[in-house]
Amino acid sequence: MHPASPPPDRSGLDALLRNRPFLALWTGQLLAQVADKIFYVLLIILVKTGGYTPGQNPDNSMLSAVMIAYTVPAIVFGSAAGIVVDRFSKKQMLIACNVIRALLIVALPFLPKAFVVLLAITFLVSTVTQFFAPAEAAAIPLAVGREGLMSANALFASSTMGGIIVGMTIGEPLFSWVKHSFGADSQEFLLGGLYLISAGLIYAMRIKENHAGSSGKNVHPWQDLKEGLRYLKHNHLVSNAMVQLTILYSVFAALQVLAIALSGKIGLKETQFGFLLAAAGIGMVLGAAFLGHSGHRMHHKPLPLIGFLMMGFVLAMFAFTRQLWVGFGLSALFGFGASLINGPMQALIQEKTPESMRGKVFGLENNAINIALSLPLALTGPLTDAVSNAVGSEDKGLQIVLLSLGFLVSVMGMAAWKHTRKVLQDAL
Repeated sequence: MHPASPPPDRSGLDALLRNRPFLALWTGQLLAQVADKIFYVLLIILVKTGGYTPGQNPDNSMLSAVMIAYTVPAIVFGSAAGIVVDRFSKKQMLIACNVIRALLIVALPFLPKAFVVLLAITFLVSTVTQFFAPAEAAAIPLAVGREGLMSANALFASSTMGGIIVGMTIGEPLFSWVKHSFGADSQEFLLGGLYLISAGLIYAMRIKENHAGSSGKNVHPWQDLKEGLRYLKHNHLVSNAMVQLTILYSVFAALQVLAIALSGKIGLKETQFGFLLAAAGIGMVLGAAFLGHSGHRMHHKPLPLIGFLMMGFVLAMFAFTRQLWVGFGLSALFGFGASLINGPMQALIQEKTPESMRGKVFGLENNAINIALSLPLALTGPLTDAVSNAVGSEDKGLQIVLLSLGFLVSVMGMAAWKHTRKVLQDAL
C-alpha cells in the first residue's frame, strides 16, 4: 500500500540503477551488510581458535557471552542512535560508522589476547552499527526522492537478505583461505578493508541534506526521545506502518529457526538451511522487481494484507512439504509476500516523516525490529521442542508449530490491515 501514485517514468528499478547517488548508497550498504555477517562468523572463529579462551574447546557460556555482547547494543542503543543521527549529516554518519568499525577490528591483533578484550571490541562494533541503520534509512529519501521510495526500499530489503546469506555462507571459507595465504592476523585486516571500501562507496554519494537545526550542540536525549515517541503517537499512519514491519521481522526471525528443522524434512542437511533462506531472498528480489515495475499502478491495492496472507499460506504449506523443489518454491513465495509489506510500509514511513525527525523515527523502528527479531529467535526453538515432546513426535510437533504460526500470521495481518485501512485510505 502506497499513499500516493508516483510518476511512472521516474520510478522503477531502471530509474534507480541510473541514479548514481542511490547506487553508491546501495552498494556501500550491501558491502557493509556482508561485512557485518562476516564479523559474526569471525567472532565464532576467534572464540574457538583465536587464543582468547583457554584450550581449544571453549564452553557454551563463552560463546553465549560473545553473542550477548553482539546483540545487546541493538536493543539498548537503537533509539538513542536515531537521536544522534538527526543532529548530523547522514552521509558523514555512514562513513564514520564504517571507518570506526574498521579501526576497531583491525586493532584486535595488536591488543592483548584476553576474552574481556574480545567482548569489549564486539560490544563497541555492534554499538557503532546501531548508528549505521537509521542513518542509512534516513538517507534513502535523500538519494531517490519520493517517486522512487517503494522500489528503493524493496531493493534494499532484498539486498539485505542477500547480504546476510552471502556473509554467513562465504565467511568461514574466506577466512580459511586468507589465513592460509597471508597469516592469522589477515582475517581482521580483510574485514576492516571491507568496511573501508564501503565507506569509500558512500563517500562517492552526492546528496543534498538540510542541516537546518542539526547540530551536536544543545543535545537533550530524553526530550528528543519523547519527541519521537510523541510523533509516533500522533501520526497513526507512520506508527501503524511500523507495527506491520515489526510483525514482518518477527515472522522472519521465527522462520530462521524453523528453517533448520524444515531443511531436514525436504531433503537438505540441517546445516544447509541457508539455501532455504536464500530462496526467500530470491523471492524478495522478485518482489522488488515487481514493485519497481508495477508498484505505482497498485498504490490503491492492499499490498501488506496480500503479503501477510501469502506468508501465512506458505508457513501452513511448509507443514506438509517433503519435496525439495516445493520447499524452494514456497520459500521464494514467502520472500515475495514479505516484499509486499516491507517496501510499501518503509516507503510510507520515509515519505510521511519530516527530514528533521527521520533519525528519531528510524532509531525507534530499529529498536522495535531488533526486539522483534530477538524474541522469536529465543522462543521458537524451545516452543517447537516442547510441542514435539508433548505429541511424542518431532515431525508432528514441527507441523503443529508451522500451522499455528501460519494461522497466527494471517490473523495478525488481517487485524493490522483492519486497524490501518482507514488511516491509509485517508492518505490517498
